[in-house]
Amino acid sequence: MTWMIYGAYGYTGELVAKYAKSQGLEPVLAGRNEKKLKAVAGQLQLPYQVVNLQDAVALRQALGEMELVVHCAGPFEVTAAPMIDACIATRTHYLDITGEVAVFEYAHSKDEEAKRAGVVLCPGVGFDVIPTDCVAARLKERLPDANHLTLGFDSASRMSRGTAKTSVRRLGEGGAVRRDGKIESVPLAYKTRTIDFGNGEKFAMTIPWGDVSTAYYTTDIPSIEVFIPASPKLVKRLQRMNYFRWLLRFEWVKSWLEKKVEQQPAGPNEKQLEEALTYVWGEASNAQGEVVTLREKVMNGYKLTSHGAVDIAQHVLAEKPEGGYYTPAKLCGAELIERYRIK
Repeated sequence: MTWMIYGAYGYTGELVAKYAKSQGLEPVLAGRNEKKLKAVAGQLQLPYQVVNLQDAVALRQALGEMELVVHCAGPFEVTAAPMIDACIATRTHYLDITGEVAVFEYAHSKDEEAKRAGVVLCPGVGFDVIPTDCVAARLKERLPDANHLTLGFDSASRMSRGTAKTSVRRLGEGGAVRRDGKIESVPLAYKTRTIDFGNGEKFAMTIPWGDVSTAYYTTDIPSIEVFIPASPKLVKRLQRMNYFRWLLRFEWVKSWLEKKVEQQPAGPNEKQLEEALTYVWGEASNAQGEVVTLREKVMNGYKLTSHGAVDIAQHVLAEKPEGGYYTPAKLCGAELIERYRIK
């Protein structure tokens, strides 16, 4: 079975490729930069193919020979749509490692097309959003009539440059929550509360994490918020930023911020990948005031992404599920988190 990792020379894409190789797999590595691609492919002794997402004809030719693609090249707000459309056209299963709400919603809007084509669309097959999605599914099992879901995570891991670029690109859009079934744009640091994610109580703020989209499709719970720890100083800075957030929507401002990000390290080093673990927390409540809580400790988010992307790719290739849009927990079951749990 032939499958592809697109964006295999980015920080996370290379981790995915290395993990696939360690499992005895031989995916085709792909991307638009031949020099970078050739270096990674040579190191891992894997086949590679130079493909530019902007060349629709070449992209479809490349995908026509593939059963599945793991898309790792962000920012996904730019790259996901052309790859998803090409996958549907070529009947190639699509997975990606995004955490962007808009990308999840776009993929979900293609559900019927994917069903007709027999293509699996499952964005978010990494840390975004495997562990939180599985926690959401288990909370729904424990409280079937839940009408409010709150999720969150606490990680000491450094961001990769790709994650940081995505974050700064969407600063101008503010935050996002789901209320009564609909996604709503809200200010940055919209809500705060104190949460014990599993490593002691911490002050936390809302963020526009992918679960605002995906957890709804996994659980049917109509109101969803996602939190991470943040210092009161950072919260105040972000709340002040709301007054000139419109400025951050200009492309030249986004480009300037991205250049600043380029000066940072590529991502967590080997020690951080092993030691900077992640605490995942969730809380569901119903109209009667009942509340259930769940906590999990999982491996570093980038390490989890490299494992999760390959694991779910192998699941799709082996099990051949029906076409359509899936979340990780819908595709593989809530027990998927057990692969990444740290005891």
